[in-house]
Amino acid sequence: MKSHNMITRYLYILGVLIGLTSCHQEIKVDEKADKQQIIKVLKAQEQAWSNHDLEGYMQGYWKSDSLKFYGSRGLTYGWDNTLANYKKGYPTKAHTGTLNFVISDISRIDGESYFVMGEYHLVRSVGNADGTFMIIFKKINGNWKIVADSSC
Repeated sequence: MKSHNMITRYLYILGVLIGLTSCHQEIKVDEKADKQQIIKVLKAQEQAWSNHDLEGYMQGYWKSDSLKFYGSRGLTYGWDNTLANYKKGYPTKAHTGTLNFVISDISRIDGESYFVMGEYHLVRSVGNADGTFMIIFKKINGNWKIVADSSC
């Protein structure tokens, strides 16, 4: 009877370990897919910006008054205010130019959020511009959106 209890206990522990291992593998697969989806959003932003489509570029951002953008002019709250700042700072195609992101790191913060660090490079007739950024993506209603952006 004692050996039967030990075998049962051993099988239970083995089952728990197998379950934990499969959960861990599932998280890695989801993380890879999440990162691919985030990169897809960034690629769409590059294309929209390069076409001087600032509204299209802003589709990567959370359309909320709680969006935070921290740049050279300080902290801006809200999607509409951020778009207005972009329109003021980049009034023509000559100002937006062609955008290229270089992603240095994408790291999970928690199950539904990632931070992304990288560089931006603008090639444009009014003079090129380069800088760095750290953005936070959060999955909102099934879509990855930027909820905070710090660019300089």
